[in-house]
Amino acid sequence: MSSARHSTLAQRLLFHPSSTPSPPALLASTANPELNGELYDFIALALRAYVNPWWTKITRHDKQFLPHITVILTHVFRQLEPRLADADLPLLLFNDLPILLTQHFRDYRNAAAKVSTSYANGGAIQLPSLFHQLQPHMAVTPDGTLSDEYFRQIFDHILKLSMPEEDSCPETQRTIIREVLLKVLLRDVIPKLSQPWFITKIILDNLPQPAGPKADPSLEDTPTRASRSSQSNMFSFHTIIVFFLSAIQSVSGFALALIHASKRARQTISEVNLSPPLRIPSRPLPNTTSAPPLHTLPPSPPLSPTSSKTSSASSSRLSRAAAAISPDTVHHEQESDDAYDYDFIKPSLVMISEIFTTEDRLAASTLIHLSSGISAAFSPFLNRLLPYLLVSARSSQTVTGIVRAAKRTLFPNGYPAPAPPDPTPEEQAAMRARLLSYQPTGAGSLLSPLLLGADPETTLANGIEPLSSQACNIHLIVLILDRIISLLFPELCN
Repeated sequence: MSSARHSTLAQRLLFHPSSTPSPPALLASTANPELNGELYDFIALALRAYVNPWWTKITRHDKQFLPHITVILTHVFRQLEPRLADADLPLLLFNDLPILLTQHFRDYRNAAAKVSTSYANGGAIQLPSLFHQLQPHMAVTPDGTLSDEYFRQIFDHILKLSMPEEDSCPETQRTIIREVLLKVLLRDVIPKLSQPWFITKIILDNLPQPAGPKADPSLEDTPTRASRSSQSNMFSFHTIIVFFLSAIQSVSGFALALIHASKRARQTISEVNLSPPLRIPSRPLPNTTSAPPLHTLPPSPPLSPTSSKTSSASSSRLSRAAAAISPDTVHHEQESDDAYDYDFIKPSLVMISEIFTTEDRLAASTLIHLSSGISAAFSPFLNRLLPYLLVSARSSQTVTGIVRAAKRTLFPNGYPAPAPPDPTPEEQAAMRARLLSYQPTGAGSLLSPLLLGADPETTLANGIEPLSSQACNIHLIVLILDRIISLLFPELCN
């Protein structure tokens, strides 16, 4: 057992001598050796792929370089751990992300409406450039090219804040780690995530799939059906007893399940009511469409779901929805601690209204307004329930699964995988057709006609159209990265 443990890749590359026991990579993960092992395995694969090839050309005798980088990365992980624990993840997931998505859909439709008009010089200016005018960002060029220097400066500041002073002062070590992170993010992750076909694939993979077709009763064996028929026609005291006992068992099982569910619901409700509501400091809200640089963003304020620079039909439609769903400005009443409670459901409803253009259909608009009224009535409880569920879902098993999935994606065979070929236009069209013809099941099949209208395929086509441009999608990813970084490192926003 001991020799097997010492022969792992992490032990051979990251620790010298290899018999040195690996310290915990995270302070709170000492009770979870599986997560500790996955993190060190990920570090070993990354260093072997991006650092070891050129370092061995310089010298083959220095065995201290990779272990020293490991010590620095471990210190960075330990600095990020409390920041992640203190981050307002409910604010990010239930407020910021829906509003950024809403703004992306709105600005894309505004830019698409200006193509082939005088705003685009009669078609001389392409859609990505028109979109860039609505969401200018120093990290993205009008054609969707990422700026290496922008993220290089951000990662450099993050490493200075996370690394110990004796390691952050030497620029060589910091540069190596920074360039590895830049390569993975700017050359592997963002270009893949921004591909329209990749977004379509992610949506298809996360949609609930309908159950398989049931077997045709007519294909059953004829003698078997005849024997079942003869048995069903038999009337005896034995069959009555069996039926009676089966009914009692079914009713008792349902009653026990109902009792257990009610106890669990009462326990959850009591725990949620005892938890304090997430309160957001009242302050002026930034305009997300202007996409200011990261160093000018506030630490983590709620974004304004109604801020916009454009004046097209899409904007006017959303303004009508926002008038009933979300406030035009946040109510800035001073409370005991200079804060106010925020409704986490409203940004998501505004996002759904913009994606599916619900204001164009009476039934869909009524459904959104009804949902808004119900969420407003239960907003004090929902504002406690959603953060409670999110915190409950955060566990070491979840983090371990994320690290393991990232390791399989980036290093499927122990080394960076060659870039797979993009699907052919025919395969991309087939994926898009599968998404447009998707039929929801269960409760979704009842709500789908109300939300999507009489022509659901056209509604879905209009809903995914703002995600069909890679250059525009890069703007959305960069804004999300800015929000995440400003949430974890508010020092960069001052």
